[in-house]
This record gives sequence, C-alpha cells and structure tokens, in this order.
Amino acid sequence: MVPALIALAFLVLPLGGLLFRAPWSTLGTRLGEPQVLEALRLSLVSATLATGLCLLFGVPLAWMLARVPFPGARLVRALVTVPLVLPPVVGGVALLLVLGRRGVVGQWLDSAFGITLPFTTAGVVLAETFVAMPFLVISVEGALRAADLRYEEAAATLGATRWTVFRRVTLPLVAPGIAAGAVLCWARALGEFGATITFAGNFPGRTQTMPLAVYLALETDPQAAIVLSLVLLVVSVLVLAALRDRWVNTA
Repeated sequence: MVPALIALAFLVLPLGGLLFRAPWSTLGTRLGEPQVLEALRLSLVSATLATGLCLLFGVPLAWMLARVPFPGARLVRALVTVPLVLPPVVGGVALLLVLGRRGVVGQWLDSAFGITLPFTTAGVVLAETFVAMPFLVISVEGALRAADLRYEEAAATLGATRWTVFRRVTLPLVAPGIAAGAVLCWARALGEFGATITFAGNFPGRTQTMPLAVYLALETDPQAAIVLSLVLLVVSVLVLAALRDRWVNTA
C-alpha cells in the first residue's frame, strides 16, 4: 500500500498543484485575451485537420495491416508504431529532412509547385498527423481483428462488392474503434509540442498552438501558462471521460 500510495500521490499532486495555483479570480479575463484565443483556435483547427488526415489515410492502413497478408507485414506494423516511442523532436527533424526546402520531397514541392511546408500552419497539421496517426491505426486495427468476419462473408456471398462490404458492413462493425482512435488521435494532436516547434516553429497566429503558448508564457507570464495548462487539462479529462467504457473498468 505504501509504494502504491506514493505512486498515486506522484501522479495526482502535480495536477492538484496546478488547480491550487490557478488564478481563478482572473481566469475569465485571461482566457479572453487575444493571444490565448488565437492559440486555442489554431490548436482546435490544426488538431481537427490532422485527425481528418489520420482518418483518411489511417483507416485504410489499419485495414491493410489487419486483413491483407503480405511479406513484411510485421516490419510495416513496427514502422507504423515508431512515432509512439520516437522523441517528438526527432520526428520534427525527420520531417524537416524530408519536407523541408532542401528535403528529399520538399525541394521538389518548392521547385515544381512553390509549396513550402515548414514554419507554416500546414506544417503544424503535418507534424501533428505524424505523431497522432499511430493511435488511430492501432485502435482501428484492433477493432478490425476483433470483428466477426462472417458478416462480411455473408454480404460477399449475396453479391456485394468489396467496396460495398467495406462501406456497409466493415465500417459499421468497427465504428466504435474508429471513434475511440479518432478521439485519442485528436487529443494527441492537440497536445503535440516537440515535432511542431521543430518543424513548424513558434509564430503567434500561424504556428503557435496551445502547448507552444504554454512554453512561451512560462518564461514571461507564469499565470498565463497555468491558465493555458488548465485548458489542456480539461480537454484531457474530457477525452478520458469519453473513452471511459473502453479504457476504464467500470464493472
């Protein structure tokens, strides 16, 4: 019990300290400041766009890993999960080497189409997509592996095409897994810091998301940093509440 209580205190006390030191009397005023609202707006927009990209490309990737046997599937699955353990700053450096103006793909985008991704809002979205997509892929792949294949086989025997089976049978079966993965993906994108500041920079109104605003405010206005941290804490609690049936044993 003693080490268990120490562990619990270690996890809970910092959050309690955040609530205790919060400037509750000026909370509304600080939340209404233009730079806070701009960082919050940019965070919500970029996290939502990143989640949309993850859904667009991550669901087919999860389906391929779960349903299509091919050589090197284990290696591909391992590569997909690398961003989960990779330091986000390293991910940002890797994105710069590939999508920067002198990167493998970035120099071609710049010369052929005039598209520059680093230090732009689009760069924020891409950085968040890179670190968040594994959460969606893992969740959806697990749901696909747990789904009963007999429903899909029955639809196929009735003449449904592969696309019809996927759209009308498979997706509804794994919808809870997709929803859970999307929520986790969105929350991870909202809280991304390392890859974002490395690949997109920290420019107010353009690339400064909430975590970056917290980092900047901590050096100049600690009270504002606490307020911004409270917003992210509330979001984290709401995400946990939304996924309580999936991640928390309520029996």
